[in-house]
Amino acid sequence: MSFSPKIFQFFLLCLLIHPLEAVPSIIPLNGSCTDRCGSIVLKFPFGSGFGCGHPAFSRNIKCTSGVLQLSTGTGTGIYTISSLDYSTNTLVLTNPFMSTCSSMQNSGSFTLDYSSPFSIMKQNIFVLLGCSTTSAVFDPKQDLCDTGSGSNVCRGFYSCKGVTGIGLEPNGPISTCCVYDPPVPIGSGYGLNLPRLQCSSYSSIYGFGGDEGDPMKWEYGIYLQYNNSYYTDDACKNCEDSGGFCGFSSSDESFACICRNGVNTTINCFGRG
Repeated sequence: MSFSPKIFQFFLLCLLIHPLEAVPSIIPLNGSCTDRCGSIVLKFPFGSGFGCGHPAFSRNIKCTSGVLQLSTGTGTGIYTISSLDYSTNTLVLTNPFMSTCSSMQNSGSFTLDYSSPFSIMKQNIFVLLGCSTTSAVFDPKQDLCDTGSGSNVCRGFYSCKGVTGIGLEPNGPISTCCVYDPPVPIGSGYGLNLPRLQCSSYSSIYGFGGDEGDPMKWEYGIYLQYNNSYYTDDACKNCEDSGGFCGFSSSDESFACICRNGVNTTINCFGRG
């Protein structure tokens, strides 16, 4: 059987045209978005990468090797999001260099940007460890340390074997410990500048695990709340109902519905794979 030249030309033209028409459905414009990062379920305004979720969150949040991370624009560090609760708009950050009862070390500083959509919850108890006795936190005129119930927290920390990591002996004097109680409300823009405060390390407790006397049971981490007042219309819900992910265009940060095959639209994913 032989093909005429005209049939062969038509067949070749079909091969050239159809792949080009299929390109938009297989090449993602904003990259692929996923609904999970490791064990954490991702919902708007969070996203797995750039172009996913809300742009205000995408600047600080990313999924790296199955670990959801928050980075601060000030460059003070990258922190792991260990839990995320959409019903209360809260999350918990963990810092591998932050001290706990079992492990204490020089932990550097912590800062949360003013422009960040996150704010620090009042439940957090920040503890400064291994501070110089000449530190400004001990200035009686400043009143920056909680000397009431905070003293029990300091005694709990200094009873831990982990204090040897910052050059202290267990059950030593707590005169170098401060439960930090700054005069300004804790929120976005909050920071701990340990070199300026002349302290070796810090810790944050957001719960005592039902036993204030046992620092091994305390819940360590930084408890944050996030602003969830985004996209007041039904565009995002319409997108999610169609199986898509709410995201944004990389050019002007306008709303985009990103389908599971990578195509992004301005409406929804019905009929778009």
